[in-house]
Amino acid sequence: MQILTKLTLITLLLFHSLSIASASASMAMGYTPKYQHNFKHFDYVNPAAKKGGQLSLSGFGTFDSFNPFVLKGIAAGAVNLLMFESLTEKSLDEPFSVYGLLADDIQLAKDKLSVTYRINKKARFSDGEPVTAEHVKFSVDLLLSDKAHPQYRFYYGDIKQVKVLDKYRIRFSFKKVNPELHLIIGDLPVFSKKWLGNVSFDKLTEVVPVATGPYVVESYDLGKTIVYKRNPNYWAKDLAVRKGMYNYDKVVLKYYKDQTVALEAFKAGEFDFFFENHSKRWARDHNGPKYDSGEIIKQTLKHKNNAGMQGFILNTRRDLFKDKRVRRAITSAMDFEWSNSHLFYNQYTRCESFFSNSELAATGLPTGDELKLLNQYRDKLPAELFTTEWSAPSTKKPSSLRKNLREAKHLLKQAGWVVKNGKLSNAQGQVFSFEVLLIQKGFERIIAPFARNLKRLGIDVNYRTVDASLYQRRVDGFDFDMVVSSFPASQSPGNELFSMFYSEAADKKGSRNLAGIKDPVVDALIEKIVATENRKDLVTATRALDRVLLFGEYMVPNWYINIHRIAYRNTFGMPETLPLYYDPESWMIKSWWLK
Repeated sequence: MQILTKLTLITLLLFHSLSIASASASMAMGYTPKYQHNFKHFDYVNPAAKKGGQLSLSGFGTFDSFNPFVLKGIAAGAVNLLMFESLTEKSLDEPFSVYGLLADDIQLAKDKLSVTYRINKKARFSDGEPVTAEHVKFSVDLLLSDKAHPQYRFYYGDIKQVKVLDKYRIRFSFKKVNPELHLIIGDLPVFSKKWLGNVSFDKLTEVVPVATGPYVVESYDLGKTIVYKRNPNYWAKDLAVRKGMYNYDKVVLKYYKDQTVALEAFKAGEFDFFFENHSKRWARDHNGPKYDSGEIIKQTLKHKNNAGMQGFILNTRRDLFKDKRVRRAITSAMDFEWSNSHLFYNQYTRCESFFSNSELAATGLPTGDELKLLNQYRDKLPAELFTTEWSAPSTKKPSSLRKNLREAKHLLKQAGWVVKNGKLSNAQGQVFSFEVLLIQKGFERIIAPFARNLKRLGIDVNYRTVDASLYQRRVDGFDFDMVVSSFPASQSPGNELFSMFYSEAADKKGSRNLAGIKDPVVDALIEKIVATENRKDLVTATRALDRVLLFGEYMVPNWYINIHRIAYRNTFGMPETLPLYYDPESWMIKSWWLK
């Protein structure tokens, strides 16, 4: 399970309440939190939502674990959302505000080198055991150990010490001032020692969790189905941060190995909600008598999420892709405009930023503060970064695929690759060929025209769809030439960038640095972003990082969409107010209800 995204904060504002029932500790930076200490519920929920019934959902592939916090295995869908809780709850209609959940009070030291969290005395695990500061320390020690997924050591790398002060208070000391660390600590899940027992954390996979969330596991068929049932003694059901949420008595996930098969199962009534990420299916397959009668609702939902970057990632650990000219040449063979028209029904916009759909995207030429910042690294950056706006190769007139391929051929020749007997080869006689590793068979239709264009350059491309387990192992071990993946982004990036782009992460299996990026300028800019204490500097540094990553040509940019496409049975009620920053499936799990 990916770590929750967040925004770097600007000015600290603390609100405390001794009323445990309202659990109203809140924090925000750069603005006053929208919800004050006596708020009753979030605006994007219905506090009077009906409780009861069963929600059935689909899972993709398989699962072989109940532990989403380790590198090994594929965790059951929604296990993190339904069972594991963190110290604080994020608001979905603010850039980054946090409100007390397991913790009901947060105090940042004046020197900003430590933060103290106080645990809500009402907090309980599903077996009734009270949650204490010792449990928090136990959990943090596990997550920062080599037994947990390595992303946590990057994300929380500036935690120096964790000290239990008393039964309910715990202090986190920092190696240095890190403006967001005291808040992202609120993302930490809390584990029961009984769940772990005598099993090593990295081997804790098939033991059903003992956790603090609103649901427990009722039953499961490993890899096929899991049933969650509401915990009738859920400790936080009356907190303001939980009002109107988790309204189903049961949540069932049924697994399908193919999304097309899953859609037909959805139409047949096997599950209730479908989040569509496939343009062709959305345009052509979400139809039929049940749609016409209104039994199934087809709908788009607006969002303001930072779309990040999706693309075909080139593994620069491979000698074949070490030369940036080669990587740019491969990008030039991607005809997005043709694909958008012929394959995607013109539903998408091209990604031309690692922070698409946000003010953080680099545009035009660097000027002002961004130019001043980049000038510090001018001798380590390509000269064209300062004179040319980066853009993905396009076939919009007056450009054309033919023109792009000519430019690609020229770049390949500069890099030592020429066509011999119809095959692109280098001076050593090596033939240029590579494999694209896929997890969804539906992507083959997208890769096929791209592969044909590369064939015109003499490049052989094979694409292979593998099962979810093998795919995860190969990606975690960087055992691929090219994969389709994404780098999600929040409204204000920070510590998660270490796992995505930092040099040290390139050699850490399981990190998100899939491209193998090792660039001292990227490292310096990430450190700058994490250290910023105001929004203006954050935007400047993030735009600079975006520009440097784009000119690194580490991936063939794909596309994004600024709406969510969903279909669901006409048996649900939903809040009148949409959140601003959300994914639709987790929002409907948390906030919808059965009529």
